[in-house]
Amino acid sequence: MKKSNKKQETNTANEDNEISLFRDSMRDVTPLAASDKVVHTREDTRPIPKKIQENEQPLPGNSLSDYLSLEIAAGDEWSFLRPGLSRQTLRRMRRGYWGIQAHLDLHGFTRDEARSELAAFLDASSNRNFRCVCVIHGRGLGSKNREPILKIRVGNWLVQRNDVLAFCQARPEDGGSGAVLVLLKASDKQKNKSSHVLY
Repeated sequence: MKKSNKKQETNTANEDNEISLFRDSMRDVTPLAASDKVVHTREDTRPIPKKIQENEQPLPGNSLSDYLSLEIAAGDEWSFLRPGLSRQTLRRMRRGYWGIQAHLDLHGFTRDEARSELAAFLDASSNRNFRCVCVIHGRGLGSKNREPILKIRVGNWLVQRNDVLAFCQARPEDGGSGAVLVLLKASDKQKNKSSHVLY
């Protein structure tokens, strides 16, 4: 017991000595003058993702890529649905829920001509507030190996457009496997109109 008390007394004396030494050495020190600079503390802020604009402009025809991202076998029924949309959208398109408001026939066009024509057609359709249009690309029966090359390209070009929400193979009476129905984004005016409709 006596040894532990002696140790505590020694530690306390050492601490007192250190404190008094520190105070003695700091006695002549004067504080610095107040600075006009602000010391900023660094806060870790999370990055803010860039918001996708509602009115984001669709890609012009000459910037639509020819690199294929969709693969379909000849004769297959195919479709595309923008992420976040319900599968019900495709079912409605196939049943004719949205009436076809304009047609574009790409028979006889080269690849580059077809791309430009499609871009111009979709731009004009969006400007006229059309919701559903039909693009006739043909079945490819006149091409080498009788493959639907233009059909695949049209699908890939449509996927790259921001104003295209969905597309699916047309009904037999609208062109079947030789045509595609395209659902375009509603304009802000159309959205406002539909929100005021009473059911």
